[in-house]
Amino acid sequence: MNVLVCVKRVPATGGKVTLTPDEQEIDTRYLGFTISPHEECAVEEAVRLTEASGGSSTVLTLGPDAATEQLRDAMALGIERAVLLETDGREWDAGATAEAIVEAVRAERAAGTEFDLLLFGNEAADTGGYQVGIRVAYALDVPCVTGVKELKIENGKATAKREASGGWEIYQVSLPAVVTVKEGINLPRYPSMPGRLKAKKKTIERIVPQWHEAELEKVRLKLPKEQESQVEILGNGPEAAAKAVEVFQRLGIVQP
Repeated sequence: MNVLVCVKRVPATGGKVTLTPDEQEIDTRYLGFTISPHEECAVEEAVRLTEASGGSSTVLTLGPDAATEQLRDAMALGIERAVLLETDGREWDAGATAEAIVEAVRAERAAGTEFDLLLFGNEAADTGGYQVGIRVAYALDVPCVTGVKELKIENGKATAKREASGGWEIYQVSLPAVVTVKEGINLPRYPSMPGRLKAKKKTIERIVPQWHEAELEKVRLKLPKEQESQVEILGNGPEAAAKAVEVFQRLGIVQP
């Protein structure tokens, strides 16, 4: 089985986000970068599937040269091959990103490489668009299941489960197919030192995709209003115990 997993370089979650003065971009000078938690699970799922049934795995991302760091992180976990759709740093919307991925998949197909399964994270941590995987599936005319929390591949078919109100929805689709996975489908492993060293030596294939004009026009970015919070320090050590009891009594957690 040949698996392609698509990831996106995003600012590390939990970091303080600031904007450039023109409110057009995120100021990345003080931010670290990673891939989305859902995509971490997609990478892990690709590694597990190929370990269990054989075959090969490829990781692909669209982004600047710096995105090679995320590709090498994926290879350190066990992905065998990496492809960078290298951009000049301009922002690509979901439609343009999907078109670039589809063109890369079709080029692979023309060169004799068929992907049985295309894995995506359910959504990116920065934009939360939920679009790229679905757009790729539509363009390639293959089945697509989103929001997947359990995945099995048997006899040329994918059985995918996703949570529904009070239970599970179960889908069975023929391969090739696109599946977008959610955090919790597995527990991603940590890269080993030998894995990192091996990934560092591997060659990353580079493709420069044709620029596609965005379908939507970005006017500006806007940060949400920060929620203020207050902290009351009750004291240090044993002297704070009596004050803590008073707080519990005010809250009704314990009775006087």
